[in-house]
Amino acid sequence: MKQRTITAVVAALIFIPIVLLGGWPFKAFVYFIASIALLELIRMKKIARYSVAAGLGLVLMWALMFPYEVFDKVVDADDLVTKSEITLLAVLVLLSYTVLVKNRFTFDDAGFLLLSSIYIGMGFNYLIETREADLTYILFALFIVWATDTGAYLFGRSFGKRKLWPQISPKKTIEGSVGGVVLACVVAFIFHLIQPLEHSLIVVLLVTVLISIAGQIGDLVESAFKRHYAVKDSGKILPGHGGVLDRFDSLIFILPILHLINFIQ
Repeated sequence: MKQRTITAVVAALIFIPIVLLGGWPFKAFVYFIASIALLELIRMKKIARYSVAAGLGLVLMWALMFPYEVFDKVVDADDLVTKSEITLLAVLVLLSYTVLVKNRFTFDDAGFLLLSSIYIGMGFNYLIETREADLTYILFALFIVWATDTGAYLFGRSFGKRKLWPQISPKKTIEGSVGGVVLACVVAFIFHLIQPLEHSLIVVLLVTVLISIAGQIGDLVESAFKRHYAVKDSGKILPGHGGVLDRFDSLIFILPILHLINFIQ
């Protein structure tokens, strides 16, 4: 517990100032941690990290993370080249690669790498997009994720009896899950009073419930990865916490949803 607390404090002292600073230092940092997150998934699948396939996955992920307005200026091809076309090209290249290496890199590997690159790339892309939109919204998202995690832990520890999804995450309980949503709503209410968002309180609370649940699903998704590939943590870069994915699984799940429902203006 002591190691976990020290790591959390040190990570916060590094991450929060970078979030507040924004700009290219924040973008560079997000690219860095996203790359680590993808390599963690690649390691789970036992794909060689220093391989052509891993390199292709990283390039696709970086392309998906590239800001839309900058991407349009760079390609400037009358919309003939978009991120969708780049993703399709990556599919064709990865499938061709399975043939070139005579199925040492399989169709399953290609599918895994493609989905992983999209999942990580788009999740961290919206981390950048949210920060670019308004510092308030990225702080709101962070506070909701932290409140959900804290509430789930405290309520689960104190009142947890019924397992939420034992086949995926044996320690999580229904009571803890509900507690996470409740504390997230309390934090959202206080946040809205101190720093009003461009929405009514009712909308803010409804969205909070939605993303608190979505964040817990994101956490379960990553737990499912680890259980399927028989690993305890996604990585070891954060002592006591695991890897980058262990810390960002909820956040990169909820940020695309916030954009899809047009909550972030």
